Amino acid sequence: MIQGIKNTSNDTFSRLMGNGLHYEVPKYQRDYAWDKEQWSDFWYDLMQMIEENDSHYMGYLVLQTIDDRNYQIIDGQQRLTTICILILAVVDTLRKLPGTEKEQNDNQKRAANIHSTYIGNMDMLTLTSVNKLVLNRNNDHFYRTYLSSLQEMPKRGLKISEKLLKSAFETFKVYVESKYKTAETLILFIDKLVNNIFFTVITVTDELNAFKVFETLNARGVQLSSSDLLKNYIFSVANTHGLHHIRLDELEHIWAEIADILKEFQISEYLRFYWNSTHKTVRKNQLYKTIRNEIKTPEKAFALLRDMRKKADIFMALRSPDDEMWRNHQDISENIGLLKLFNVIQPLPLLMSAYSNLSEKEFSSLLAKIVVISFRYNVICGKNPNELESAYNKLTLDINKTKSYKIEDIKVGIYISDEEFEQTFTYKEFIYSSRNNQIAKYILAKIEKFESGASVDITNSTLEHILPDNPNDTWQWDDVKIQQFHYRLGNMTLLEAVKNRDLGNISFSEKKAIYKKSTVPMTCAIGNSDSEEWTERHIEQRQKNMASKAKGIWKI
Repeated sequence: MIQGIKNTSNDTFSRLMGNGLHYEVPKYQRDYAWDKEQWSDFWYDLMQMIEENDSHYMGYLVLQTIDDRNYQIIDGQQRLTTICILILAVVDTLRKLPGTEKEQNDNQKRAANIHSTYIGNMDMLTLTSVNKLVLNRNNDHFYRTYLSSLQEMPKRGLKISEKLLKSAFETFKVYVESKYKTAETLILFIDKLVNNIFFTVITVTDELNAFKVFETLNARGVQLSSSDLLKNYIFSVANTHGLHHIRLDELEHIWAEIADILKEFQISEYLRFYWNSTHKTVRKNQLYKTIRNEIKTPEKAFALLRDMRKKADIFMALRSPDDEMWRNHQDISENIGLLKLFNVIQPLPLLMSAYSNLSEKEFSSLLAKIVVISFRYNVICGKNPNELESAYNKLTLDINKTKSYKIEDIKVGIYISDEEFEQTFTYKEFIYSSRNNQIAKYILAKIEKFESGASVDITNSTLEHILPDNPNDTWQWDDVKIQQFHYRLGNMTLLEAVKNRDLGNISFSEKKAIYKKSTVPMTCAIGNSDSEEWTERHIEQRQKNMASKAKGIWKI
């Protein structure tokens, strides 16, 4: 059982909507967002389910309740809303079927029964539906007034999400009307729909437990929208004192701006980096609890979102070397590109703080040191990256307080010693992958620059493995040794792409003839060497020499 869960069950849509249960989308969760691609996929899955007389799994549904009758939908609102819209399309089709007066009356009764069972009951005075499903503050009026009441919908003045709700209904109407022509087939379809699609329902008692569920399931690879939960909490705090709708709209606007800046990056992930740039490090599973303890007034909610908006641009720039923020800062751009290449994210809170509190020169200098630390710690020695967070956080808090930093503070605990670095570098392998190849090319180019002063354009160079992975008989290497030495850095060099096309698994002496013509000094030197063979000793000695130079290149 996942911590924080009240209970779990596998429930069909029919069971979910029975027994007088009611569901509400929290006011400030995101608006309805499914479009034609999701609708058509859902319809196709249903048709396949019916054709194969099977069931269809709809995934996780996370609900919050206290009384086991009224539920808030923490995750799953898009799917539940879409199913209700499809049922409404069937109801509307059923009640408009042609036929005798008796047949039409019977169909009206059938339609009303389906509506009351799965959608809600009509209020005869207001001609609106009292629904089992209540949508968020931006969508519920349209859903209740037009969709669930099956009233004519306005053609103009609709918000984007209202247009999607309207279009979903119209799309499903086309699907239903083209597939089912009689009352019997429509009712059979509804029966299959509500009884053969099912969810894994996770029920919790409060938002804190809901967030624990999000974090646990996301860690297991089930991506749930934990940012919706955070948003709902922050907005509910802002609304505790009955804020004017204009202020709530302003909050909504700020949130939308943050989401737009972050693009595909989760707001909840960004919030953790942001929080750790101004506070003591909070682990992922403690973030929601910390936010709840700290943000308890509308003023703090507004301040939080405004500052998150302000620093979102910095955060995204720190993840992109091509960001226009670095247009005139080539050294900063290159170092941000290296952190991206190294796949290192632990320094982001520190760098956010440094950019806001240090001069440009100091920030650039700190960034360069972080690259060196990351190269030694992460790339070469492969240490546990989680250990970096506390060290970086201490420096982050110092910078926030003093607007400065000391070099000694950076090195404590996370700067790999020369001895360990050189020892590990001497035996370092880079197994084939696009990223590893780029890192190996970067290392070789830096060593070349250090050794000869020559700058190698690695974008137009290939990574050449001197001992091939499938050498011909002239090499006289056994398979075990090939596996041990092929990916060693000492077996790699840089070579112009046009020259690399001719190499393949030819003999070492033939490779030397090509290496001699290279403009890369280290490669040319291999071609001009006296040795007529390439052995384990050559690879080990070459990498040992590289390691000796590396401790002088990547150093603070």
